[in-house]
Amino acid sequence: MEHFLFAGYLLLFAWIVTKIKFFTRSGLNNPQLIIIFLLKVMAGILYGWIGIYYGATAQMVDTWNFHYMGIFEYKLIRNNPHEYLTNLFNNQQGNSYLDFLTAHNSFWNELKAKFIVKILSVFNIFSFGNYYINVIFYSFLSLFGVIGAYRMMKDAFPGKNVQVGLAVFFIPSFLYWTSGIHKDGVIFTSLVLIIYNFYFGFKEKKFTAKRILFIFAGIILIILLRNFFLVILVPPLTAWYFAIKFPRRSFLVFVTTHLLFGIIFFNAKYINERLDFAKVVVSKQREFLDMYGGSKVLVEELKPTAVDFLKTMPQAISLSILRPYPGDVIHVFSLAAAVETDLILLLFILFIFFRIPLKQNREFVYFCVFFSFIFLLSVGYTVTFIGAIVRYRSIIFPFLLTPMIALTDWAKIARTLFKSRNQVSKH
Repeated sequence: MEHFLFAGYLLLFAWIVTKIKFFTRSGLNNPQLIIIFLLKVMAGILYGWIGIYYGATAQMVDTWNFHYMGIFEYKLIRNNPHEYLTNLFNNQQGNSYLDFLTAHNSFWNELKAKFIVKILSVFNIFSFGNYYINVIFYSFLSLFGVIGAYRMMKDAFPGKNVQVGLAVFFIPSFLYWTSGIHKDGVIFTSLVLIIYNFYFGFKEKKFTAKRILFIFAGIILIILLRNFFLVILVPPLTAWYFAIKFPRRSFLVFVTTHLLFGIIFFNAKYINERLDFAKVVVSKQREFLDMYGGSKVLVEELKPTAVDFLKTMPQAISLSILRPYPGDVIHVFSLAAAVETDLILLLFILFIFFRIPLKQNREFVYFCVFFSFIFLLSVGYTVTFIGAIVRYRSIIFPFLLTPMIALTDWAKIARTLFKSRNQVSKH
């Protein structure tokens, strides 16, 4: 019976994605929309399957923990609806409502897991607790973020539809991690809700009530799922706004704005001790250092000073951008991550030597670069497990790689390769 139900829902949602205007206005035709949706479903199924058979190796037991907790919450709907409606806000950590950025013994840290479980409990009403049917629902939900990113990037890089499509839809780690039942797909959708509406708001010089509502919805979701993203988003969004005001000095505006926020980052503690952002980063790293796992990396422990952050920046960049190294490969999953990392570095080298001059949408491209860099730095400073780093950084790839791929002169690369091949054949 479950197989027929799965097939029925799959056909239903494959049809629905061809009828939603937000999807159809992307310029993708119906077969393309269905293929992208089915790819997400297949990636989500693979995610669940690996979680069963290789969960410990791939550090992916969370997806099934969420599933079983979602079934428990689903039963609460029938047996104790009052508990179901109120337990999301139960505080098991005493007075930790104020510890907004703290990961250890924090209400806010527990809230992100509870929120995903609540979503799954609603899915279970229609799936009768079947994990793989829930994958269909989750893939449909997270598809809004992917299509939103495609529409935004397509507008920012006109005439580069193929490059944008490849960068947004087919990055292996991004497809995989944002399609499985976990927080990443919803987090990416939340980011796109905010950035998409800022992009078109800035472009049209108009922030309608609907657009503002969507921005606030994205902010609320970020607060529920990964609240420190708000700290990461504020500097590049602010710089983006002022760069539009001073387009001739847009890069200088981004550099200056981020330097000013860097000063605030290390000195806000003198205004209020709860605003000691450097201490929060150090405590997050400490929590990872206290954990155990097969992909743990020995790192130099941070100190909450500007000098120490600068000193350990190369370590953070190496962790978040360059790992896993070939020497880190211990199983097929780390091999896949290492190969993808090497391919991304190759793309970067090709971009450096064959880049197309940036003539339009400079402010948005700078936003993507600065946002991606700050995000990767935050991961490198705090996370000490390669498996977790690979997962966390995947959601930033559409913002980082799309400008890189779209602004690379692939025709010139092809001509260079063809010319080199002819020269070799002559000899």
